[in-house]
Amino acid sequence: MTKVTVAKGDGIGPEIMDATLDIIKAAGAKIEIDEIEVGEKVYLSGNTSGIAKESWDIIRRNKVFLKAPITTPQGGGYKSLNVTTRKMLGLFANVRPCQSLYPFVETKHPKMDIVIIRENEEDLYAGIEHRQTDEVVQCLKLISRPGCEKIIRYAFEYAKQYARKKVTCFTKDNIMKQTDGLFHQIFNEIGQEYPEIEQEHWIIDIGAAKMADTPEAFDVIVTLNLYGDVLSDIAAQIAGSVGLAGSANIGTECAMFEAIHGSAPRRAGQNVANPSGLLQGAILMLTHIGQSDIAEKVQNAWLKTLEDGIHTYDIYKEGISTQKVGTHEFAQAVIARLGQKPQKLVPVNYANSKELVLKPYVRKAPAKKDLVGFDLFLHWSGNNANELGAKVEALNTSRVKLNMISNRGIKVYPDGFSETFLTDHWRCRFKADDDQTVTLDELISIMNQFVANGLDIIKTENLYKFDGKLAYSLGQGQ
Repeated sequence: MTKVTVAKGDGIGPEIMDATLDIIKAAGAKIEIDEIEVGEKVYLSGNTSGIAKESWDIIRRNKVFLKAPITTPQGGGYKSLNVTTRKMLGLFANVRPCQSLYPFVETKHPKMDIVIIRENEEDLYAGIEHRQTDEVVQCLKLISRPGCEKIIRYAFEYAKQYARKKVTCFTKDNIMKQTDGLFHQIFNEIGQEYPEIEQEHWIIDIGAAKMADTPEAFDVIVTLNLYGDVLSDIAAQIAGSVGLAGSANIGTECAMFEAIHGSAPRRAGQNVANPSGLLQGAILMLTHIGQSDIAEKVQNAWLKTLEDGIHTYDIYKEGISTQKVGTHEFAQAVIARLGQKPQKLVPVNYANSKELVLKPYVRKAPAKKDLVGFDLFLHWSGNNANELGAKVEALNTSRVKLNMISNRGIKVYPDGFSETFLTDHWRCRFKADDDQTVTLDELISIMNQFVANGLDIIKTENLYKFDGKLAYSLGQGQ
């Protein structure tokens, strides 16, 4: 018997959770439920995180969390509980299977069968944002080596366990050479340990276009947090419906399972919602806790129900569907088919399914780190890069000098273009004229001169070489 924390959520959440639990219990799931309350009521009670400390304690004790969709109130500084939960519990891997159920669920892609494995903890979803000037705000994109290694190794191990033949990496490293470049580099490094699995890399924009047009070209996709969020919803929709998809959020200690859709408050209390997405999350949960035989029984009964044309309103279609049913009735139809297998759809076999155990991350020896310059970011309301350049060059020291000025990343001094649009956010890059190391004292000296001359510093960034290699990007146009 496994203790599972359950949250029924908001909107349609309670209805689809009841239906899901009815099905898996009828199938013989050996679970004991600890129910907690999260979401809108908790937010509106004054808790901006949407969850009480006592509920965290229950989740952390049980290690397994089945969560229905919740509503995050608009405004008021409320943070997404989904994102918070993933990060607080170290749920680094988001796993979203997306498979066509053609011809019983309408889709233009009858051969689609992909799994998107999305990094879940970092990237732009760190949510580190600052307003820096009147016109510019920034969001920091943080990518770490251990974060990349964990998710990429998970993708290869998943492919190995489920006999998948190919792993595809999606990045935008033609532009973000340091962050996305690290992800691509580590994909290549770890891929060498899995020579039996085909490997490829796509730039995210053309890769997403290819996936939307020809999803059968892909098998397992591994990618960064933001790209994975967008891709997985697209994949679920073109497979037939976002309402049919569930996801697993996997960490080394805990795991959370959910539907990928929202709480749909307009449909709440009407017995019309499709419980399939949450049911798919529960099936992933059952395989995770070692009850793959129950998971297999439920999945095959669900496939048989869809094959028999027993459909909720969202996927009901004349000529394909045989009966339109509500949430409760759909659950009863699945229960009635437990022990049966689909005849036209491919039945599943979860005999080899189990929790994936990864090799622990081993921190590498520190690189030789040399400070070779620094960027000073300014809030300056002027509109002439040459004027700013003259002001800043007057502050050069005998050894550390202005290398360039950029505006929103585009080099505008020296030799900028008059056509370049300028905001009030400027980056002044300083380096030693002999391209050698600089000191923090030299940085502080120049900063003091900026302040004395009325230049508003909003941020600094140090420029490093690691083991002799540049560890920062050039300005666009350099």
